[in-house]
Amino acid sequence: MSSRRDFIKKATIGTIGISTVLNCGKSAEEKHSGVASVKTQKKPIIISTWRHGLAANEEAWKQLKSKKPALDAIVSGVGISEADPNVQSVGYGGLPDREGKVTLDACIMDHNSDCGSVSFLQGIKHPIAVAKKVLENTPHVMLSGKGALQFALSEGFKEENLLTEKSKERWKKWLENSKYKPVINIENHDTISMLALDEAGNLSGGCTTSGAAWKMHGRVGDSPIIGAGLFLDNDVGAAAATGLGEAVIRTSGSAMVVELMRQGKTPFEACKEIVERIYNKHKNHKDMEYLQVGFIAINKQGEHAGYSIRPGFNYAVYDTIEGNRMESAASKMVKE
Repeated sequence: MSSRRDFIKKATIGTIGISTVLNCGKSAEEKHSGVASVKTQKKPIIISTWRHGLAANEEAWKQLKSKKPALDAIVSGVGISEADPNVQSVGYGGLPDREGKVTLDACIMDHNSDCGSVSFLQGIKHPIAVAKKVLENTPHVMLSGKGALQFALSEGFKEENLLTEKSKERWKKWLENSKYKPVINIENHDTISMLALDEAGNLSGGCTTSGAAWKMHGRVGDSPIIGAGLFLDNDVGAAAATGLGEAVIRTSGSAMVVELMRQGKTPFEACKEIVERIYNKHKNHKDMEYLQVGFIAINKQGEHAGYSIRPGFNYAVYDTIEGNRMESAASKMVKE
């Protein structure tokens, strides 16, 4: 009996020692990034981009705790940002294109890899809800432009004017020079992306945006593109992007983050590697002057992280341990 107790005691000490070594091995940068502990993380957990993610998380959390499906939680959560006229990068009140038209993109994806998407949608306040209807009620993944609007109206959505006076005034001010040059972490945070790991351990995700302010009429960014603005594999993890959509599309950014997690990398390591890949591919590109791209990611264990090219990217996290709060993402470039 004593030998059995000795064996258990030694095994316990060994486990503690290994855990200590693993925790000590984390870099200061990784600790700063908000990487959660796999051992202590509990489900559910929600992460979403930017400060407006706090209010979105609150609503999504209520839905999850009420046993609503994760997709419903995401639609309700990011719908808070879509309906807020003070969030000028999403939905109602979003900054228009150079012709003064508010055009919206959104996509949604569930743990079965079913997905729905709308692009270049006008006149509908909640494109994320339309994307969910595409997933549920059509054989397609993406509907665009007039076809997306026609579908939304057939599903009972109300057409309305999304250009607020506040956004209209900013557009008129822009017209004085008509120069297309995004401002880092202002026009560049044109998305709310949300990822959720529910109590059953299933992943879901969604993105919604009014796109880059003053874009050419008809431009579509990464947010409605599965594999670029959003991707998940329920066996592995989920990732979503924010920032300059063209750069994310060129690199299939979110799909690549998930693929690196499949290969064994942590969410932090995966986000960091793809951000650095995007940076290296754009070092001599015409977009480099105002290039900002950030990713959030979560794996099946509830580990989460964010990483961006330039400083200033942050994201909201809601879990059972610390509640709802902001995390600052680490970045490749440092403040000047």
